Amino acid sequence: MNPAEKRRLKIGIVCYPTTGGSGIVAVELAHALADRGHEVHVISYAVPVRLDTLRPNLRFHMVHVPDYPLFEYPPYSLALAAQIAEVSCKYDLDVMHVHYAIPHAISGWLARRICGRSNMPLITTLHGTDITIIGKDKSYLPITRFSLEESDLVTVVSSWLGEKVREVVKCSCPYEVVYNFVDPEVFKPRKNGEPRPFPTDPDVPVLMHMSNFRPVKRVQDVVDTFLGLRERMRAQLVMIGDGPDAAAAKNQLYASPYADDVHFLGPQQNAEKLLPFADAFLFPSNAESFGLAALEAQACGVPVIGYTAGGLPEVIEHDKTGFLCEVGSVDKMIDACEKLFRSPELQQAMAQAARERASTQFLLKPAVDRYQELYWQAMVKLESQSGAV
Repeated sequence: MNPAEKRRLKIGIVCYPTTGGSGIVAVELAHALADRGHEVHVISYAVPVRLDTLRPNLRFHMVHVPDYPLFEYPPYSLALAAQIAEVSCKYDLDVMHVHYAIPHAISGWLARRICGRSNMPLITTLHGTDITIIGKDKSYLPITRFSLEESDLVTVVSSWLGEKVREVVKCSCPYEVVYNFVDPEVFKPRKNGEPRPFPTDPDVPVLMHMSNFRPVKRVQDVVDTFLGLRERMRAQLVMIGDGPDAAAAKNQLYASPYADDVHFLGPQQNAEKLLPFADAFLFPSNAESFGLAALEAQACGVPVIGYTAGGLPEVIEHDKTGFLCEVGSVDKMIDACEKLFRSPELQQAMAQAARERASTQFLLKPAVDRYQELYWQAMVKLESQSGAV
């Protein structure tokens, strides 16, 4: 069938199930495509965060990794390739869209070879650490480059990340920039007088951080910023998430004189119910390709204070929707927090500007429109190459 007819598509989406931005974007894209009537098949080793498995037109397929004594490490990439191949053949998928290069893109390429689906486009979306960290590893560099060159289309979530593909992977493949998105009807400011869903003093400003607490998130800078700010003025800190650096941060903060002003909420799936109750969102990542959490905070009318690193300057407008400081400049982050908290007028102006930017520049519908159009373009290209068009 000629793709120009733009019929209902059968789309496979592969992602990580964790709380990182790549999985959340993949899930929200799956939801939106299913709502448009496309048949969407999500593949992962666990049910992804925020995935509505009961949504019409959407099915979830779990990757089962064999546990054989022969294998010292579970062969996830092979199990994933087998699952992708099975789903592709059984449901006659039109498009396979993988989020993250390693191992998803290479597993997708292998699956296409296994099931003989050379007419099924392989779309790879890069989200950041698959290039900035894994891509720098010499042992993974050739396979990363190969997986991108064998993809029919590559998309990146920021212009900065696209340049990193050229610089780090030395890949000449063309790419499309499709920014991450937010639904402003879900992520929105709190109502006047609405109580906070966590036990904090309503008269004291709240500084919030939400991440997977990996080293790249620089959680120590969050700790140091709060402690420095707390020496100057009364403030509260709400920490959301978990990860390798969470325990050290918790120990240091609870051992400080300001332990009563610190609240660790652990991993939370309903960020939209928590972010609106922050007065500022702290995001000191040193290699963020986009910063989905920062975008969601802006949509909730929360100014963001972060670093001029990666793609974050494409999301945060300095001095208007938040403040951007040089990486590691904790003193400047403390100054920014104090400036914001001591001026209700500035806080309100930045909150309004943040909400407006998020709800006009990074909307769900245009991003899904673009992905959908790219699917059709890739299908047309493959059929043209095979002589079918």
